[in-house]
Amino acid sequence: MLRLFTSKAPRISLAIQTRIAQQQCLKRSITSTTAVWHGKGGVARGEGPYTVNFIMPEGETISVKAVEGDSMLDLAQRYDIDLECACEGSLACSTCHVILEPEFYDKMEEPSDEENDMLDLAFGLTETSRLGCQIFMNKDLDGLTVRLPSATRNLRVDGSKPTHH
Repeated sequence: MLRLFTSKAPRISLAIQTRIAQQQCLKRSITSTTAVWHGKGGVARGEGPYTVNFIMPEGETISVKAVEGDSMLDLAQRYDIDLECACEGSLACSTCHVILEPEFYDKMEEPSDEENDMLDLAFGLTETSRLGCQIFMNKDLDGLTVRLPSATRNLRVDGSKPTHH
């Protein structure tokens, strides 16, 4: 019986050694993925044919340049404007709520049902409120003025702000 056990032992040992070697190879393998950035790649600050004016809650006006298709959220991130984006533009919150001038609000398509549902949760909702992630620049919106409300409703810890990555 002992002889039978010892004759199979090297086979088991080899199988175990092979498995250990495979696991070590898996631990050593390195993979990489491309980083995903918000906004348009290759567009620098100050570039673009269109102008957008952000009015901060304190009253300061910040004018920025935009290109076709930029969202207000893209611009806020590019120019470090303090516009929250808890859902990172996926239309799942109201933290990027902005208030538009009536003349520009009327030039835009009506908000979708999903956007209206999120706007119902926004702080300081007005007749010309929209979500910044759903406003996309085009020639008709050149000169747009966007007012940031004095507060937002965010389920994150008070004072916590997402950072651009």
